[in-house]
Amino acid sequence: MKLNKNFLVHKNGKETIVVPTGSAEFSGIIRGNQTLGMILDLLRKDTTEQQIIAAIVKKYDVSREIVEKDVQTTVSRLKTIGAIEE
Repeated sequence: MKLNKNFLVHKNGKETIVVPTGSAEFSGIIRGNQTLGMILDLLRKDTTEQQIIAAIVKKYDVSREIVEKDVQTTVSRLKTIGAIEE
């Protein structure tokens, strides 16, 4: 899976903003933290949820179980709006 080319990512300090282009079916803005930014950076290339989880666990001192739940929720929401291509 990877980030749909019809979504642009902008990082502003600690905030990450995702904006759809005119070609996307979703209209709105998504705001998130640096972790969302990291997930989206990893999605610029074809990747898996497990690779994203491993990268976050490696970078931050957090339990794998918490990261798995958060990544699954985030990926699911991004898929719902069409921001992730399978």
